[in-house]
Amino acid sequence: MKAAVYEGPRTVAVKDVPDAKIEHPCDIIVRITTTNICGSDLHMYEGRTSFEPGRTFGHENMGQVVEVGPAVRKVQVGEYVVLPFNIACGFCKQCERGLTNYCLTMQPEPALAGAAYGFADMGPYQGGQAELLRVPYGDFNALRLGEDAAERQTDYVMLADIFPTGYHATEMAHVKPGDQTIVFGAGPVGLMAAYSALLKGAGRVWVVDHQPDRLRKAEEIGAIPVDTAEQDPAEVVKDATLGLGADNGCECVGYQAHDAQGHEDASLTLNGLIDSVRFTGDIGVVGVFLPEDPGGEQAQNELEAHGKVPIDFGLMWFKGQHVGTGQAPVKRYNRALRDLIAGGKAKPSFVVSHELGLDQAPTGYEHFDARDDGWTKVVLHPDGRGNGHRG
Repeated sequence: MKAAVYEGPRTVAVKDVPDAKIEHPCDIIVRITTTNICGSDLHMYEGRTSFEPGRTFGHENMGQVVEVGPAVRKVQVGEYVVLPFNIACGFCKQCERGLTNYCLTMQPEPALAGAAYGFADMGPYQGGQAELLRVPYGDFNALRLGEDAAERQTDYVMLADIFPTGYHATEMAHVKPGDQTIVFGAGPVGLMAAYSALLKGAGRVWVVDHQPDRLRKAEEIGAIPVDTAEQDPAEVVKDATLGLGADNGCECVGYQAHDAQGHEDASLTLNGLIDSVRFTGDIGVVGVFLPEDPGGEQAQNELEAHGKVPIDFGLMWFKGQHVGTGQAPVKRYNRALRDLIAGGKAKPSFVVSHELGLDQAPTGYEHFDARDDGWTKVVLHPDGRGNGHRG
């Protein structure tokens, strides 16, 4: 089968690799029809993680089941499914608590928790930017889709990661109807967080970034864009809230945050939120932060290379703010979000700018990594349906 394989920093090649196969009675094999390039993939693509050359990228996947193991009872061949990026067993202590993002069974390193497809330090599993994908514990991990799945793939594939992840940010920030919410980052996850806040009935949602094309997307869904090249987000929000600040906020950028001049600063968005959110407000952090960053010392400093970020903890403590962090437990949200899509209440595909064939993955990575204008979200179709710019 063909797959998008990491060969080193900023090098992806589409190559022939061994076909995915059943390795455990509970496995299923999915023919991938739609898979996304994620902002998290770019950390690995740029060589800023321990992702090994020769592995396949891709943790935002959906497709059609083509084979099931002998112990699979629910999922059937021929069904369309979307796959949470979390690979979970369903029966460990963490999974029993609904924390499938920190499964203890699927992570082979005893000192760690959590597993994912094609992701650094989250198990040996291959990614889904390929023609076929092995899905462990298919009955638990696969979310079955309805009869409209084939026609609405660019909506449903967002259930694999970015829609639940954006929603998770708003859950950790305790966004409620009428709230004033600020989101740092207008990439795909930030846009999903803003969209989720609006779906929840937030009164006003500000989205902070310095990429004009992404800010335009935020404005299209009813959010208020804040361009850091021209405005101070904290001042904008405080001016609009009698000096108090937003009720809550979401961090959707992570450790490679850049200012408008291109300087990288892992503390930039965190400190922006601490300043922008009011006393006793809530902050949800879903942007990726890592304990080890091989490129961190050159890009920032030695401390940042080891995940030590200089945040304004004194101000955060003084303001009595609450912060939630970590990857999303996708299964906690994906069924309800699926039904919002099916019922016409949500259309997360608004973020998609390009649909490409799998053979165009290197081009997609190059443009998405460069933040080229108009490349807001790249979707790959291993079945060859990609036709370029979505318009």
